[in-house]
Amino acid sequence: MSLARNEQFYSRLPANHISLGELLTEEHLFYNVPESWHVVITDIRNSTGAVAGGMHETVNLIATGSIVSVLNIAFKAGITVPFFFGGDGATFIVPPAIADAAMRALAVFRKNTRENFALDLRIGIVAVSEIYAQEYELKLSKLRVSGAFSIPVILGDGLYCAEKLIKSEQYRFDYEPKPDDELDLSGMQCRWDKIGPPEMDQEVVTLLVTAPAGKKQAELFAKVMEHVDGIYGPFPRRQPISVARLIWRTTFKKMEMEMRVREGGTSILGLAASWIAWLFGYVYFRTSYGRNYLNSLVEMSDTLVIDGKINTVITGTPEQREQLQRALDAMEAAREIHYGLHVSGESVMSCYVHDLKDGHIHFIDGAEGGYTKAAGMLKRKLRNAGV
Repeated sequence: MSLARNEQFYSRLPANHISLGELLTEEHLFYNVPESWHVVITDIRNSTGAVAGGMHETVNLIATGSIVSVLNIAFKAGITVPFFFGGDGATFIVPPAIADAAMRALAVFRKNTRENFALDLRIGIVAVSEIYAQEYELKLSKLRVSGAFSIPVILGDGLYCAEKLIKSEQYRFDYEPKPDDELDLSGMQCRWDKIGPPEMDQEVVTLLVTAPAGKKQAELFAKVMEHVDGIYGPFPRRQPISVARLIWRTTFKKMEMEMRVREGGTSILGLAASWIAWLFGYVYFRTSYGRNYLNSLVEMSDTLVIDGKINTVITGTPEQREQLQRALDAMEAAREIHYGLHVSGESVMSCYVHDLKDGHIHFIDGAEGGYTKAAGMLKRKLRNAGV
C-alpha cells in the first residue's frame, strides 16, 4: 500500500448503509487496520472518584478536549481517523503521519488538565503491529448511521490489548510538552443544558456490553442489537436527543470551565468572546439555517460506539429497560456477554463544531457520568467472573 493510500485507509473505507446487526454478520465488510498505524488512548485516572465528587461535567469536557485536539491535527493534515468517545476518555486509530503530532498535543492537554483540575489524564500509544504480534485482532468497518454521519465499527480485542499495554506498569510515556508545542482546541463547545428524553415518561440508559473475541463476538453483538432494536425500535426512535428538548444555555462558570480546559486559564477578553458567541448562537438557532443545524445535530449525535464492545446511550420507558435487562441477564447467565448500565433522567452533550454545515459532531453521555458508572458495574461483574 502506497504512503498516500495508507494515510487515507479509513477515508477510503465504504460507508455501509445497512443495519448494525446486518453489518456485524458480514465478515467481508471488515478490514484489518494497517500494521503501520497506531492506537492512541486517553482516559482519566480514577474517573469514578471524580464523578462521585460531582465532576462529571468536567470529566466529559476533558474527554471531548482530547478528541478535539487530535481531530484538529488530522483535519489540518487532510486525514480522517476513526475515534471512539468513552465518557472519561477516548480512543483513536491514527496513521504514522500524525501519530507524533497527536501525542505532543495530548501531552500539552494532559499538562493543562493536571494544572487546572488536578486530574491525571493518562495518554498512551501502541503500534498496531505490536497488537498483531501479540495475536490480537483489530478489524474495522464503517456504518452510515444517517445521511451525513458515519461511525467506525471495530471487531476483535485489539483495542483491549492496547489499553492493557498502556495501563501496565511496564508502559513508559515518552512524550512531554516542549515550549513551542501548541494545543489547538478550536471548535470545542459545551453550551447546551442537560437534555431530557423526547417524551416525559422516558429515561436515559447508558449501556456497555462485552463479548469474548473471536468468530462468535460479531454474532453475539448482533444478538444484543436485535434485542435493543426489538424492544426500543430503530436507531432514530431510541435517540435520546430531540430538537424540542435542546436548550442553548450557559453560565459564566461553565464558560470559565470550558476556557480552562481549552486554554489552560481564563481572561476577561476570553469570557467576553464566549458570551458573544453564545448570544450569536441564541439568535442563529432561531433562523431557518439554525433550525437546519439543530436537525443535523440530532442526526450527528454520537450515541452508538462499537470499539470491540457496545457502548450506547438510548432512551425509552422503564418497562422497556426492564425487558432489555431480562434479555441481557439471560445472555449473561449463558456466559455469552457481560454488561453494565446506568439509568438517568437526562443526557449531557459536548460538541466539536468545525463548521455549521457538515463539520460537527456531538458527544452524548448519560447524566451524572453515565458511561463511567456503567463501566464501574461492568468491571465489578468481570472481576467476579474472573475475567
